[in-house]
Amino acid sequence: MAMTATRALHTAGTPQPKRRFSMWHLVLAPIALLFVIPFAQMLMASLSPAEELVKFPPPFIPSRITFDGFVALFTTTDAVRWLMNSTIVSVVSIVAHVVLCSLAGYGFARLQFRGRNVGFFLIVATIMIPTQLLMIPTYIMFSKLGLVNTLAAAFVPWLASAFGIFLMRQFFLSIPAEVEEAASLDGANRLQIFLRVVLPLARPAMATLAIFTLLSSWNDLIWPLIAINDDNWFTVQLGIANFQGTRRTQWSC
Repeated sequence: MAMTATRALHTAGTPQPKRRFSMWHLVLAPIALLFVIPFAQMLMASLSPAEELVKFPPPFIPSRITFDGFVALFTTTDAVRWLMNSTIVSVVSIVAHVVLCSLAGYGFARLQFRGRNVGFFLIVATIMIPTQLLMIPTYIMFSKLGLVNTLAAAFVPWLASAFGIFLMRQFFLSIPAEVEEAASLDGANRLQIFLRVVLPLARPAMATLAIFTLLSSWNDLIWPLIAINDDNWFTVQLGIANFQGTRRTQWSC
C-alpha cells in the first residue's frame, strides 16, 4: 500500500505532456461540421414562418424568427406531460438497470453457486429471442398484474436486461481477483468489497450501460404503443406518433 501511494504521488507530480495540434483535426473538423448541419437546419426550420417552409429550396436562415410553432405545440398538446413521463421512465430505467445488472453481473462473475454457468447461459440465450415474439405474452402478464395503461408499463421492461448482465459480468471478470482478496484480508465482507472496491472500478461499464439504457428507453415506441392507451401516460415518442396521426401536419408546429 505504501509503494502504491508513493507511485501515485510520483505520477501525480509528473507534468503531463501538452496536447499538440494534429493534421487529423483538419480532416475531422469538416466531417463534424457535416453532422452538425442537419441539426442546425432543423432548428432554423422550427423558427421559420410557415410560408417559408414550403419554398424550394427552403432558406437555411429564416427571414424572421418566430416561435409560433413552439407556442402551438405546447398549447394544443400535452408535450410537457410527455416529456415528464419520458424523463421518469428514463431515470427509473437507468437507476434500476445499473443497480440490478451490476448485482447480477457480480454474482455470476465472482460468487460460486450451483447452476451458475447454466443460469448465465440461459439469460444470455434470451438475447436471441425476437422482441416481437415476447410482446403478446408480456402484455397478457402486465394485464393480469394491472400494469396496462400505467406509466409502470413503460419502465418495468427496462428494469434489467440480459445484455446489461452480460456487460457487467464481463467487466467484473476483467478486474483482478487480487484486488478483492486484499480487501478481504483487511476485514471487508462481500458487500463492502462490492460497494467500496468493485463498483468504483466499474464506473466506465456503468456509464456505458446507462447511456445504452437512456437511448433505448427514451426512443422506445412499439411497446408503449401496445401497453399504454391513456393520454396521461404517453411518452414523448408515443405522444408525437399520436399527434402526427390524429391531425394534419402543420410544418410550422
